[in-house]
Amino acid sequence: MSERSHAGTSPGWLGFGVVNTAVVVTASVAAWYLLADPQFSPFDLYPLPFNALLFWALLFVVWAGFNLEFWGFDRLRQPWRGLVFLGATSVFAVVVTYVLASGIGHLYPDFAADRPDGLGYFTGALFVLFGFSTWVLVVLNWGHWPWTDLGLKQPWVGACEIVTLLVPTALLYFVLGVPAVSDTVREGAALFDVDTLLGWYYSIIVAIVLTGQTLENWPWRLAGSRMRIALVSTIGNIALGTMLFAALRAVCTVLVGSGTAADPGFPIDQFPAHLGVCWVAWMILWANAFGNKPTEAGAVANLASRVAITFALAVITFVLYYYVVAEIVLHEPAVADGLHGNALGFMDLFALVTLLYVVGFESFGIRRPPVPAPEDRVVAHP
Repeated sequence: MSERSHAGTSPGWLGFGVVNTAVVVTASVAAWYLLADPQFSPFDLYPLPFNALLFWALLFVVWAGFNLEFWGFDRLRQPWRGLVFLGATSVFAVVVTYVLASGIGHLYPDFAADRPDGLGYFTGALFVLFGFSTWVLVVLNWGHWPWTDLGLKQPWVGACEIVTLLVPTALLYFVLGVPAVSDTVREGAALFDVDTLLGWYYSIIVAIVLTGQTLENWPWRLAGSRMRIALVSTIGNIALGTMLFAALRAVCTVLVGSGTAADPGFPIDQFPAHLGVCWVAWMILWANAFGNKPTEAGAVANLASRVAITFALAVITFVLYYYVVAEIVLHEPAVADGLHGNALGFMDLFALVTLLYVVGFESFGIRRPPVPAPEDRVVAHP
């Protein structure tokens, strides 16, 4: 049966995506008012430890949803699958945040909950910045290499990825991350200040999601064998991320104004991460709610269109967030003249809710658009 026969009973891909977006935005704002809003929330969590909770929740979603491919959860029917996944994500985030700040923080003061401005919470959660890159890279760019090539199935594929990548992730964290935010590491030991570290490293995450998901692993897939693809994609994403850091910094300078960007107290080097999180959030939503459209034009047109669409949405979101939404809707404090908030908070919440609802709950309650029959499909040629 063709897609035309279903008209009126289910939305097309665009309608499905728009409805999902509406649900995600509504749920994100509701969660913000409950947990983080400086004016309305009954809890004193803004901006930390709320952001720390978000980071650890995102890492759990990566482990359980990306690396383990929902193993165990996939045995449940919806909405129980989504509810159990939401509950497990929440418990993990709360427990890890508490143990780091109130347990390990007693032994290592860098993690202590009573550090000024919640810096102890941030120090612990900074691990997720590096973890999001390594554990997403092995899925999106490596395609679970080498574990699937060895004949392993889930949950062993995911378990091997999580355990083996823990070592390089920890090395990145202790070499690049901790010295930038530590009170105990000797002065001058940090390779990057915290603003540059966030801006540069998050740009690498943008590169991983951009090439691995939006571009379907182009151009790394041209490398040949799966081992070469893994090697080339790792090196290539670091190089591409470094270039994106410079490019996104230039775009942010235009968006916030050159005068604001030049202010000695303004963290412009961090802002590629702020625009980057808007872009990553839209790339995740576009792939999972909008079907990563277009898919029926030529390969170059498909890929270029996705990049243009998601980046345009990211820029629009960035501008609306900093100039309107953060102040009027989310009641966040000013960070510069006319600018309010920190996108690494609310936009990470937006990305988390997207993954929980669209992927974890499988857009429960929204009728999915029909898959076109073979005679209705347009075959795309490069």
